[in-house]
Amino acid sequence: MTHKSVIGGGRAADVEKVGLDSLAAHEMNTAFWNTVGSDLLGATSLPRWGAFLSEKKLHLLDGADGVRKKRVLEIGCGNGRSLKYAAEKGAAELWGMDISSMQLERTKEYLDSCGVEAKLVCSPMENDCGIPEGYFDIVYSVYAIGWTTDLDETFRQINSYLRKGGIFIFSWSHPIHKCVSQEEGKFVFSNSYFDESWYSVPMGDENFMLSNRKMSTYINALARNGFLTEQLIEENDDGLFLEDCDSPFGKKAEMLPVTFVIEARKL
Repeated sequence: MTHKSVIGGGRAADVEKVGLDSLAAHEMNTAFWNTVGSDLLGATSLPRWGAFLSEKKLHLLDGADGVRKKRVLEIGCGNGRSLKYAAEKGAAELWGMDISSMQLERTKEYLDSCGVEAKLVCSPMENDCGIPEGYFDIVYSVYAIGWTTDLDETFRQINSYLRKGGIFIFSWSHPIHKCVSQEEGKFVFSNSYFDESWYSVPMGDENFMLSNRKMSTYINALARNGFLTEQLIEENDDGLFLEDCDSPFGKKAEMLPVTFVIEARKL
């Protein structure tokens, strides 16, 4: 069976549906990010939460209740740019987690060059990896949570890292985005919104595995694992949107969300 891989405004290719094997997914996705991932997919980092959504508009980390003098953990820290951003906003202590050892090497090299200290942990986000419990004021993730093979266990782990009342903020591709593509000048549904099957995507010399989870899947998993959702943000940052409004991707973003951000609080 196939699934439509939707990137930007159009449909990239048909990709193969696969059964979920967490170990195989971890191995495949780690290999992807250890090699060609950053070059082919790029890196989304703060102040951008994703396409057309910016911290400059949302003020989730640099507002009155931001990261200043807080203990902060990033899930899926990638190239380290978002950790540097948190450091510039006055975070008292920085930690980063990523599944890719090569990404963490790049992170360390970059942060060292900037004079920023952070404790880095290499692990899948759904695993118990020795990060202290009840320790952090804020956990955030920029376009990484969707890579987890076990959303409930990931949210349970993140809840354990936070002190009571601590904040969890994450962004990811909006699920409706991968259901709609542009074909012959019209937007059409290429995939069912309700289809959360795992699929394998060939890219460069590697493959990666993903699932397109519904918004209710994220919201309900947060509730099951001790979080109160305080904000769901889908609206575009108009300043960013105007920079790219005439592209196929921009025209798509004018009609439906391509990125979402959720802010939740540990109960």
